[in-house]
Amino acid sequence: MADLSIIIVNYNVRLYLEQCLDSVRKSAQGLDVEIIVVDNNSSDGSVDYLRQRFPEATFIENQVNSGFAKANNQGIRMATGRYVMLLNPDTVVTETTLSDCLQFMETHADAGALGVKMLKCDGTFAYESRRGIPTPFVAFCKMSGLGSLFPKSRTFGRYYMRYLDINAAERIDIISGACMFIRRSALDKSGLLDEDFFMYGEDIDLSYRLLKTGQHNYYIPTRILHYKGESTQKSSYRYVYNFYNAMLIFFRKHFSNYNLLISLPIKAAIFIKAFMAYMSNQMRGKHNDKEEKLGFMRQFQYLFIGSPDNIEAVEEIAKNNGLKLTALEATGHILGQGHSAVGKYSQYGYVIYDTSVFSYGDILRHFDVADHHGPKMAFYHPEQKTIVTDNYVF
Repeated sequence: MADLSIIIVNYNVRLYLEQCLDSVRKSAQGLDVEIIVVDNNSSDGSVDYLRQRFPEATFIENQVNSGFAKANNQGIRMATGRYVMLLNPDTVVTETTLSDCLQFMETHADAGALGVKMLKCDGTFAYESRRGIPTPFVAFCKMSGLGSLFPKSRTFGRYYMRYLDINAAERIDIISGACMFIRRSALDKSGLLDEDFFMYGEDIDLSYRLLKTGQHNYYIPTRILHYKGESTQKSSYRYVYNFYNAMLIFFRKHFSNYNLLISLPIKAAIFIKAFMAYMSNQMRGKHNDKEEKLGFMRQFQYLFIGSPDNIEAVEEIAKNNGLKLTALEATGHILGQGHSAVGKYSQYGYVIYDTSVFSYGDILRHFDVADHHGPKMAFYHPEQKTIVTDNYVF
């Protein structure tokens, strides 16, 4: 029996998952951890590619895309850990993330589950790191914009709980499914993820049911990087439909007395936002998604900070992809020089850090104190000779 079982559901994000697994491997050093990857019928060769690189992980290959909730449940049923961690493939954990979570849970017997401090690529805090129960009133405040107008209000800003200190451990209601650390005994009482949720909403539902076990959900300020805030196409019809439909499922399940009152405005929101997404896509026209992303990424200037042994390889990647790149040799004090805190480097859109020189923890710690107007972080992995950004892998 392991102390911790980590479940990662993958669908066609092979290179992001590779980076995620690399960070998990480093964070798991000295711990009793099992890793279970559930692949939802990816077409990018994820399993064959990653199984060789991460022999310590168990891979489950689905023949269809069974959805996020069902795939996680497959992994949970196989897991042997006293704790279960649901982790998205588009995340990067630090070298201390797993031990920080384990230590907190071991010293807080009332904790059924916890979430962590998720950062976006520019170092800004991801508000979905902690949320309140989306009661009809809380949902109304979010959809009407009252939550945005009064973000620090305990009455109107309950959805994102922005009145809480982001650098302190706090009790919260809803934990993001991107990184959800759960006590197995609490999960046994609450039941697994509700498979009626194909995508989105299953984390809200599970968090709510975990609270009903009599234990508490917590937020702790140990850091991870989550790409979702940068890469999710929130204007797309698919996102609009899945997100708001998940809200409908949640309300029907837990607030059935409000069903008509809530379902009508949500259905109206789906129609309006879906129409806007359709018109936006029509105005943009049809393009090759890969080529469009590459063209977008060529607009920026890049700064690479790393080992002199890797500078030539990174310059070659930049040349082959038409990127404007400056390379600096890493020294003991140069980590901060990549950021806009040093004025002469403020023109860069991305700072690429050499993972053979800098730890994930050091990079995220540096960006966590950013002024929120500087470049985004990116990673160079010498073994794979890849540069991983929020929008593209070179």
